[in-house]
Amino acid sequence: MEISALYIVHSKYEISKKFQPLVEPWDWGSLIGLQLVGINGIDNRFARVVVGNGGLPIGDTKFSDAFITWQKFASEQAKIDVGFVITHGVKRKMKFEELTAYNAPFRNEKYQAGALIFPQLVPTRHDDPSSRYNLGVDKSQQMMIPGAKNQPHATVTQAGHYLQEDKPHEIVEHLIKFIENNPLPSK
Repeated sequence: MEISALYIVHSKYEISKKFQPLVEPWDWGSLIGLQLVGINGIDNRFARVVVGNGGLPIGDTKFSDAFITWQKFASEQAKIDVGFVITHGVKRKMKFEELTAYNAPFRNEKYQAGALIFPQLVPTRHDDPSSRYNLGVDKSQQMMIPGAKNQPHATVTQAGHYLQEDKPHEIVEHLIKFIENNPLPSK
């Protein structure tokens, strides 16, 4: 399965001391992080943005039956084994220690509520209330991030949804190349 995934953009703005110079919105980070990057007033705090297998859906794309099933399943649960869920988005067999690390922040139902509600926040229909937050964000980001159009876009193959688990070294190579090719302006 080929996943066209590593979209790399570079901002012309100077980075704020309060934020890391590289934002990596993995998984839910696309829905949350990309909106944050596009917010007027704080958008100049980000010098580079890397998106792996994510985007800002507005409900006009057909989602797979598997995702719709996952969305429904998550809405009906009171608790969730996050490590188990991660294994379904990774091609390789994960180690027990890795799964334990994924489960660590979600020690009981109180801490699992976010993981269970996030699938509902992905707009799969145009009339979905979450759609309105993503409408037009792509255009405003393109205007604020003029270099995105001319950046090389890498494709990571033979990887599942969690690219960083299946292809960490390849992703790091792309990141290093991107950072080297797009140095931050001198102060």
